[in-house]
Amino acid sequence: MKRDIRVVMEIKGDYAEGNVGEMIQGVDEFLPRFLDRKKICIQCHDNPDADALASGFALYHYYSRHRIDTSFIYSGRNRITKPNLLLMIKELGIPIQYVTEAPECDLLITADCQYGAGNVTRFPVNEIAMVDHHQCGLMQNENYCIKSNMGSCATVVWSLFQRIGYDISEDINLSTALYYGLYSDTNQFEEIYHPLDKDMRDTLETNDLLLFRLMNTNLSMKELEIASTALTKKYYDEEYRFSVIPSEQCDPNILGIISDFVIQVEEVDTCVAYNPNPGGYKLSVRSCIKEVKANEMAEFLCRNIGNGGGHLTKAGGFISGNSFKEVYPDEDIFAVLCERMCTYYDTYEVIYAKDYELDRNTLKPYLKKAIPVGVAMATDFLAEGTPILVRTLEGDVDLIVEKDLYFMIGIEGEVYPIRKEKFEKTYRMVDEEAEIIMEYAPTVRNNIDGEIYKLIEHMRTCVAAGTTKIYAKPLEKNVKVFTAWDANKYYRGEIGDFIACREDDIHDIYVIQRDIFFKTYEEIAE
Repeated sequence: MKRDIRVVMEIKGDYAEGNVGEMIQGVDEFLPRFLDRKKICIQCHDNPDADALASGFALYHYYSRHRIDTSFIYSGRNRITKPNLLLMIKELGIPIQYVTEAPECDLLITADCQYGAGNVTRFPVNEIAMVDHHQCGLMQNENYCIKSNMGSCATVVWSLFQRIGYDISEDINLSTALYYGLYSDTNQFEEIYHPLDKDMRDTLETNDLLLFRLMNTNLSMKELEIASTALTKKYYDEEYRFSVIPSEQCDPNILGIISDFVIQVEEVDTCVAYNPNPGGYKLSVRSCIKEVKANEMAEFLCRNIGNGGGHLTKAGGFISGNSFKEVYPDEDIFAVLCERMCTYYDTYEVIYAKDYELDRNTLKPYLKKAIPVGVAMATDFLAEGTPILVRTLEGDVDLIVEKDLYFMIGIEGEVYPIRKEKFEKTYRMVDEEAEIIMEYAPTVRNNIDGEIYKLIEHMRTCVAAGTTKIYAKPLEKNVKVFTAWDANKYYRGEIGDFIACREDDIHDIYVIQRDIFFKTYEEIAE
């Protein structure tokens, strides 16, 4: 029953969030912590970009609204000159000031940067707080809100506002600034990492006319020259059909332009453009084949040395300079990226489930344990025929609502579609409580009217009926499985995860993460 679902928003890694407006119990709120200060200074990094301006503006807005004497500053050798940023400051009323000395304050909050880093002028102050989304090389404390899994600092600030129930959309200038900050820092939304980035993008109210002007005033002749020079330095691998393109330091949008251009070449299936960036290297990744998801390639390229993610065809990442030197002390970034691209292709076996049969002799039989999980019937809250987008921590899935479409919600919040007939063979409804521990509560968006539904509000409780066997084995090599019900998108399995098929459908082949497998399945005798 719907009331019997217990959802726990578990805090993992940097920190976990629910959907818009959801609170995380037991976590101190960051923004209100400093409301007892009399003077607060917000500082963004030298040569600020749109994300730094937006996130700093939001912090300024919050504290000044609480009648705290608040200033917003930047410093460095250069003043802001880019036309889109000057237009943004003027039209949105961003009160940023260029300084050579910090104004007197009780607290300095750095926005989109970290105090002491090479890209921000260091001013002597009594107390420091930080809000950022870049890799952190510091010991974190309660004054640091650094979330490197998010695509922009604007998203970090927006999520903090959501946690205290503060509606940013009431101020169209602030809402527009945050939207443009995310847009600029994720290459026009093509390199979004986290579902909260997508939630912010989809819910903010904006000044569309101003956004159009901002989006069309951000390329200079110098940047055009950078892009053209980068194209002449490209490397191409004939065996794997990928290209690596080094570039000078430039705006993330320019990297996107470069990779967008290269991926249009007939012989190129995937590519990565990169350039040096304060603190490391920025990457822009593209793919035009279904066998390679750009977001997973970006994640692979940045593994253990940074963060990567994005969309199926367009993604990006950031490699920490310090982490790179620790792992590769004697190599350059170009050689490492070429090596990792080759390794990526060698790492995976591709399986097309509709034409593939697992060797039953290598598999063992299992039954699903009778653990309470969630199920939601699509037609309980959406009309048949409605195009929808299912948003989960693993990514977005586009579907059409059919009368027999159900959504299964596993013990860690994993979501997958199932047909009514297969559900009734496998599960039975119960009145028990289901405890589902999730980092991000999945949503369903009606693509016609934009309305968003939280799956946890429509879930009922069910358990495995114990009648349908699966056959499974642990993976000895990484795989990409194109399931029988979706031949265009694959599901990735790593060594140690399990590959399985249903007893009643040998082509219903899928991957189960190792930790989830042992929690939910038990081996049985034939």
